[in-house]
Amino acid sequence: MKRALSLLIIVWSLVVASFAQGTYTNPILGGDFPDPTILRDGQDYYITHSAFDYQPGLVVYHSRDLVNWTPVSYALRTYLGSIWAPDIKKYKGKYYIYFTVHGDRRTNCVVWADSPKGPWSDPIDLNIGDIDPCFVEGEDGKCYLVMSGGNRWTLADDGLSVVPGSKVHFYDGWQYPAEWLTEGFCLEGPKLYRIGDYFYYISAEGGTAGPPTSHMVVVARSKSIHGPWENMPTNPLIHTYTRDERWWSKGHGSLIDTPDGKWYCVYHAYENGFYNLGRQTLMEPVHFTADGWIVADGGDASGELPRPTLQKQEGRLDRLGEFRLGLDWRFYKSFNSERVKVEQGALILQGKGNSLGSSAPLMFIAGAHRYEIEAEIRLQGKVRAGLCIYYNDKYNVGTAFDGERRFRYRRDQANGVGKASTDRLWLRLRNDAHIVTAYWSTDGKQWNRETWGQEISGFNHNTLYEFQSVLPGVFCEGDGYATFKNFKYREL
Repeated sequence: MKRALSLLIIVWSLVVASFAQGTYTNPILGGDFPDPTILRDGQDYYITHSAFDYQPGLVVYHSRDLVNWTPVSYALRTYLGSIWAPDIKKYKGKYYIYFTVHGDRRTNCVVWADSPKGPWSDPIDLNIGDIDPCFVEGEDGKCYLVMSGGNRWTLADDGLSVVPGSKVHFYDGWQYPAEWLTEGFCLEGPKLYRIGDYFYYISAEGGTAGPPTSHMVVVARSKSIHGPWENMPTNPLIHTYTRDERWWSKGHGSLIDTPDGKWYCVYHAYENGFYNLGRQTLMEPVHFTADGWIVADGGDASGELPRPTLQKQEGRLDRLGEFRLGLDWRFYKSFNSERVKVEQGALILQGKGNSLGSSAPLMFIAGAHRYEIEAEIRLQGKVRAGLCIYYNDKYNVGTAFDGERRFRYRRDQANGVGKASTDRLWLRLRNDAHIVTAYWSTDGKQWNRETWGQEISGFNHNTLYEFQSVLPGVFCEGDGYATFKNFKYREL
């Protein structure tokens, strides 16, 4: 009887612990968070992503539970070009981010810092080709930079340069079935880990866009950084098998463990029906088998999954009204911090260009299917200012005024839609599952809906390329500035 009671108490304790730990649902970072690279530093986790044409770039997020994330720093203060597939690592007490620059020429760079919270160094050009760098320390004590295509360079001891002439090709990838529909073979996104007796090579194959079934996470292993490499018999680890799934093109994975020994694969994917949100960051539990391979725990990536731990942090959208440049808000291509001033909770944005596309709007990642943004806007000088939902300088939508008239923006063309006759208006822009509508008010209480609407589901990478997503934001064009007060973001 006592033994049965003891067993009952143990089982009940496990149930209570499991319930207390709770569950999470994907995405862990909703919206445009592609090519995740993640680092555990004791009890703390840090993650960053491809910046592409958004600046400041390489925003570093912090978490204690792998589910709630808060931005703590950014590593790039100048626009170098489109920033691809970074890798964040800790080595000998310092933190490094390696990344690809796709600009006037393609190269790879590194920044470093004494803390993930920065400040980060200026970029150091490694002057090597290929894409998607990954730092790894071999069993020989040397450091290597693994690149797309199964190539590898030897790094100098400080990790800030490569040894000339050290490039070698060492891995050919895993050949998936010929009947699978993909964008192409595309061996890229390498992530290497030394776990137990093996080095594990986690790579992306199949292409990141194209058909829904394109991308995947593939595993190989070796007891030496120099090979030979053995592909996992049960490849791929992560993959989208049909177009009916919620998450498309699942791939570009990173492994991460918890202090108590749990393992997860963090990767990106497009959402079925919401391609224009960009590639979002997802996470699935995985485990190591008795023979040393990695398998997913199972379950639906779109359903509830067991939470790594139970800690609660402030949400990343809770402080949008503080206009924290680089942490929450970013420019498109043309980064100039001198255009931005925040005084008593109000954003003062200097005008630029003569259209929405040339104004370098200030934007943030919403990551929701349905939302609206709102602000009280006051004009100073010969400017036109308003709210926008922006893909790039040619494909965007917005609402604005110039002190005399209200305007609608469609594919960067402004058309007058009514009188304004004031230097202060409240504007609202709503995105309701790709349907964008606009509202205006003279007092912030009584609202009038504009008569126009626009459908923007086609504003996505498969249609327009550039790896962008639709981001909401504010803009000011012309000679002068606009003040944005009482900014609000609401999910519908």
